[in-house]
Amino acid sequence: MSKAVAIGERGLILGFKGVGVEVLPVEGAEAFKRELLRAARDPEIALVLVTESVAALDPEVLKEFRALSPAILTTIPTHRGSTHFSFQEMRSAVERSIGVDMLGKD
Repeated sequence: MSKAVAIGERGLILGFKGVGVEVLPVEGAEAFKRELLRAARDPEIALVLVTESVAALDPEVLKEFRALSPAILTTIPTHRGSTHFSFQEMRSAVERSIGVDMLGKD
């Protein structure tokens, strides 16, 4: 059976446990990288949710995860609101692939 995991600050991801998502609280970039790459090696994980604030600590490890795992990885905003990290990441990927920033500038 496929699993979903949430990675981020304990207080921000704990609610996901109530709907069956495994929570992996982290503090700092090293812990984030360790847990995300561990998740990339787990073939049962199909969905990874990462808080924007933690994802911003090491954006390169997100690329590494995507190269290693077929699981869906998405960033989620915190209670402080969105920093549009996911949109910026998607815009960069679209621009790299087609050579045009069709999603517009900030």
